[in-house]
Amino acid sequence: MGLQPLEFSDCYLDSPWFRERVRAHEAELEKTNKFIKELLKDGKNLIAATKNLSAAQRKFAHSLRDFKFEFIGDAETDDERYIDASLHEFSNFLKNLEEQREILALSVTETLIKPLERFRKEQLGAVKEEKKKFDKETEKNYSLLEKHLNLSAKKKELQLQEADNQVEQNRKHFYELSLEYVCKLQEIQERKKFECVEPVLSFFQGLFTFYHQGYELAKDFNHYKMALQINIQNTRNRFEGTRSEVEELMNKIRRNPQEHKRANHFTMEGYLYVQEKRPAPFGSSWVKHYCMYRKETKKFSMIPFEHRSGGKVGDAELFVLTYCTKRNTDTIDRRFCFDLEASDRPGVPVTMQAFSEEDRKLWMEALDGKEALLINLNKANAKREGNAQLDKIGFTIIKKCISAVETRGINDQGLYRVVGVSSKVQRLLSLLMDSKTCNEVDLENSVDWEVKTITSAMKQYLRSLPEPLMTYELHGEFIVPAKSGSPESRVNAVHFLVHKLPEKNKEMLEILVKHLANVSKHAKRNLMTVANLGVVFGPTLMRPQEETVAAIMDLKFQNIVVEILIENHEKIFKTLPDATFPEPISMSVSPPNAPPRQSRRQGQRIKRPLAVYNLCLELDDADSHSSPREDTPTGSMDSLSSQSPTPAFSSSPLGLLDGNHLIMDSGDLAGWTTNLPAQSRPSMVSWMNIPSANPAATDAALPTFFFPNPATGTDRAVESVAHRKARAVYPCEAEHSSELSFQIGAIFEDVQFSREPGWLEGTLNGKRGLIPQNYVQFL
Repeated sequence: MGLQPLEFSDCYLDSPWFRERVRAHEAELEKTNKFIKELLKDGKNLIAATKNLSAAQRKFAHSLRDFKFEFIGDAETDDERYIDASLHEFSNFLKNLEEQREILALSVTETLIKPLERFRKEQLGAVKEEKKKFDKETEKNYSLLEKHLNLSAKKKELQLQEADNQVEQNRKHFYELSLEYVCKLQEIQERKKFECVEPVLSFFQGLFTFYHQGYELAKDFNHYKMALQINIQNTRNRFEGTRSEVEELMNKIRRNPQEHKRANHFTMEGYLYVQEKRPAPFGSSWVKHYCMYRKETKKFSMIPFEHRSGGKVGDAELFVLTYCTKRNTDTIDRRFCFDLEASDRPGVPVTMQAFSEEDRKLWMEALDGKEALLINLNKANAKREGNAQLDKIGFTIIKKCISAVETRGINDQGLYRVVGVSSKVQRLLSLLMDSKTCNEVDLENSVDWEVKTITSAMKQYLRSLPEPLMTYELHGEFIVPAKSGSPESRVNAVHFLVHKLPEKNKEMLEILVKHLANVSKHAKRNLMTVANLGVVFGPTLMRPQEETVAAIMDLKFQNIVVEILIENHEKIFKTLPDATFPEPISMSVSPPNAPPRQSRRQGQRIKRPLAVYNLCLELDDADSHSSPREDTPTGSMDSLSSQSPTPAFSSSPLGLLDGNHLIMDSGDLAGWTTNLPAQSRPSMVSWMNIPSANPAATDAALPTFFFPNPATGTDRAVESVAHRKARAVYPCEAEHSSELSFQIGAIFEDVQFSREPGWLEGTLNGKRGLIPQNYVQFL
């Protein structure tokens, strides 16, 4: 279990457990800060002294290996797991270079030291400053509160009102600061993964460039690097989407904190001051307690807690409530007081003081106190309501929009990510949702409606449904398989759950997913890969019933579910699932009689070089397809290349850039006609023409390229074997998302030789992927 999410609603309770979670986040950031400082120190030693290079490399490797990112929530995506494991992988690569003595180029300072220093000073430093403000404001708030509560009730009403206003303003300021601090803590926890790893990735590319003896290792590293860059890019994209959702939730809670109070098993909870009587002549003292009450059992518990003493928690006290009575100011020299009596201490009331009159009213109502004013405590989250329904008009809207998009704009860059003008979107949606005007709207031939207006209207309609298309009931079940299991088991689980949806929901989902699959097939032109479509439609098709930070952290898994639907829509919607829910399946080993699979690294499986075939594709009309800035950026090549390129050559995580050409450090030369300025270049994923972070999603025919023959050392053509078929002679369970799972007798179509020795590529049931060569027989 990683770090617990910090709920914005808890800022208003400021409970002991909330403070514990805040301290856990602060401790993790301090650990990250120390790690970065150590990493920077080691990096500078590498550049400074050749004689200490080997020792510095070992220390650097140990620093990378021993650090592990903590994550928010209960699970990570595959991309995050690869990022978490990346530091250990970097450590392994560095150990193989221990004997080398070459000096790193001066560019290491720009690609490694400065980005990390900037992240530590600007990001982590900003959090430290926020912490100081938060601690200072905590001290000020509770000191002022205690001083305020000690005011005599006999003072003039005007003085009391002024004091109340001052406390209220200070409390609001404290809550504002608390909300911002919690938001910043969670943002930096998510940001640090790619901000820390990306500079290290650039450093390693420079390292292999300047070490000729590490040439062979650099070729293997290049494959891993490309996969990791996609993992980082996907994580960055999901971070941007998650951050906007978190900020929206924070603003909702800021506007009305009571309406977004989290549901729990306590009827009422919060801080109260409890009067503790002492023997004469010492009088009494007032001690702050965190109190919780359950109306069903009438159990009242309270825990002494002092914010200013480091958050020390005292022993809990529990009793059964007998009655509650309001205390007037003529019987006690304090305001906002009421008495409680416990069943085990009859006749001995406990006097408590609330923070305000409103607070006392809430407690009196919850405790069924005498003279309590009736107030409305209906604070349930307002459900999203709208006129949109899954009826005949709804299906007509979706079909008309899809038909118009596929007719007019299937190749538009940023399709579904570029949003339309809000007023036009609302006007179109109102026309479509009106049964009198719906059939009169011509989307395919009318120039009045832009494609981005149509796509935005369709997304708005889906978001306006009373319940998301994939339902509240099944939301949690859809999320579970996205967090664990093999690729095959995830598909089977989603397949099973889709057929549990109501018939209209399933029918609408099938129409939409089939369309999105068609959009992804044109990713070469519209740049909307399966991963990008998942980012756009994850929050649209799925959403939790209760909006919390914990639920928003699962947004990335919603995207994965949508990706699974798009990549496997034929199987999911055209075939019936198994009768029972499939359990998560771990990566299985080969059957007893099956031959061993080919692997290029002893004891460890080589990760596939994702989209290596697409690397050599030229951009088609790069100048004529520049898209406007999208609402969810996919990044840019600026974030991947060196911060300050030299005139002749500039280093990047991909290799050396010479003018407009990319020279791969494995020896391959890919020509790129990229005349776009730096700020207009497509993202790494789109620039490389990668349809998906999952290579199995690539269904386009692969072109012919020349690669070094491992056996002869000469170049050979990897020729496409048109319409060649093969039959499986052994069963196989995929160990990676780029591979196919199959049973004995499965027939593969369009089988080709793969670049990786010992592997073939083929298509099975509409899905393309890798096949062990010694598991099949050509027909």
